[in-house]
Amino acid sequence: QVQLVESGGGLVQAGGSLRLSCTASGIIFSINTMAWYLQAPGKERELVDVSSMDGSTYVAESLKGRFTISGDNAKNTLYLHMNPLKPEDAAMYYCPAPPDYWGQGTQVTVSS
Repeated sequence: QVQLVESGGGLVQAGGSLRLSCTASGIIFSINTMAWYLQAPGKERELVDVSSMDGSTYVAESLKGRFTISGDNAKNTLYLHMNPLKPEDAAMYYCPAPPDYWGQGTQVTVSS
């Protein structure tokens, strides 16, 4: 059974930082097949950050220089480092696994 558990979200002031974690089980985990998505209230889910098989990393334009993806294959865990945070970063954050597995997400709230 595939399970994805996102954690690390919470309430933080603008300018602060968070590290989100995503621990996977039931799959052959590789950070090069994982990605982070966010979904703000009333909006579509959108891609945040992904690390590709060729070693390159995609980061949404609005998040470059602030969000960084990393992971530990030995721990089956993906991370999203977020610094500095802005109020518009507030959303649910997810780390889906291929082909289409999703966890419950972790909520990030940023106060101004």
